Amino acid sequence: MLLGAGQRIVFIGDSITDCGRADVAAPYGDGYLSLVRAFVDARYPERELTWVNRGISGNTVRDLAARWDADAIAERPDWLSVMIGINDIWRAFIPGREAEAVPIDEYERTLRGLLRRAVDATGCRLILADPFFIEADVDEPQRVETDRYAAVVAALAKDFEAVHVSTQAAYDRVLRHSPSSRWADDQIHPGLPGHAVIADAFLTALTAPAALTAPAALTAPAA
Repeated sequence: MLLGAGQRIVFIGDSITDCGRADVAAPYGDGYLSLVRAFVDARYPERELTWVNRGISGNTVRDLAARWDADAIAERPDWLSVMIGINDIWRAFIPGREAEAVPIDEYERTLRGLLRRAVDATGCRLILADPFFIEADVDEPQRVETDRYAAVVAALAKDFEAVHVSTQAAYDRVLRHSPSSRWADDQIHPGLPGHAVIADAFLTALTAPAALTAPAALTAPAA
């Protein structure tokens, strides 16, 4: 497990991260973050980790940019987990909201700049999770676009030596055996089993042998 004793893990993103964290399910939300926290704390109680949810429903990467200083950098994370992009893509497929979609070049440029600022300001390590679309047909138009944006996240994870969580691959695995409706009513917002798919992907990424070979200096708490 990469998360070290006393570390602070901040999650930022859209509704998939939010999950009612500011109201009915405060303060962690009732989604994948809460599941990851519960299992990690249960397995490693001696590490006394601090978990912070800064997801906001409906956000795109543009919204993250507007609140980055307050909700990412000012939180002084040891680890910063970012999952963003679903709305950036999805809006292009909602009649009347196409102008709110974020083109892939802007998405890459903005996200790269935000990640650089966070690392430079806090010394944090990054966890980058792909946007996803719970659809098995890889030729379906929104799935095609989602795969393009996920490829951007994978490239950024490599550039920043981040932990990469391939949420789309995690859903593809379960979609080989079940319909998308088992995991989400709208192919976007998972129910509890769908959030468990994401949480399982996070736990796998944080305990993978390749991740555990990261330099010791990178796993130490930020100053």
